[in-house]
Amino acid sequence: MTKVLYITAHPNDETQSYSMAVGKTFIETYKEVNPSHEIVNIDLYKENIPEIDVDVFSGWGKLQSGKGFEELSSEEKTKVGRLSELCEQFIVADKYIIVTPLWNFSFPPVLKAYIDSVSVAGKTFKYTDQGPVGLLTDKKALHIQARGGIYSEGPAAEMEMGHRYLNIIMQFFGVPSFEGLFVEGHAAMPDKAQEIKENAISRAKDLASTF
Repeated sequence: MTKVLYITAHPNDETQSYSMAVGKTFIETYKEVNPSHEIVNIDLYKENIPEIDVDVFSGWGKLQSGKGFEELSSEEKTKVGRLSELCEQFIVADKYIIVTPLWNFSFPPVLKAYIDSVSVAGKTFKYTDQGPVGLLTDKKALHIQARGGIYSEGPAAEMEMGHRYLNIIMQFFGVPSFEGLFVEGHAAMPDKAQEIKENAISRAKDLASTF
């Protein structure tokens, strides 16, 4: 069975967030088109996403030195164990839909913590004599992002680092198909905000039918 991770990184829901509204339309349409697929919703603002801190480094160090998991402290077990769960969940999925706003030219920090949790050598990539090689070569991914301004063209395009970062990460993981669905300009052109939103929702329906 195809497994899809629907990953949202926004504190607001679809009634307040343009990216979440488009994301909701996409995933609902996807479910209608693919009723047999398993959809796993991951709200990063509600999940336990440990940051890589002193406990994590200490726990990893003990495991690498040959100690068993039972020899870790309670804090190390909790954090290292949770990071392992997140990574395993990520690598067994077939498709990823990531929903974010554009904040300060990037995305909310909780998504970076999540990406750190799944960026594991031997799991999502491996090191070789020729350099790192991605291991997720049979996956596909989509990034749905709302941008208040226009970042798809002009000088501002070079300032957008959220989608570009995810594109690099997906390439690093070996994911062969990574697309972007952007809702942009609604803050810069408030008189056209509703039209921009409706157009993005329409594109989401079309893309969900073939994703």
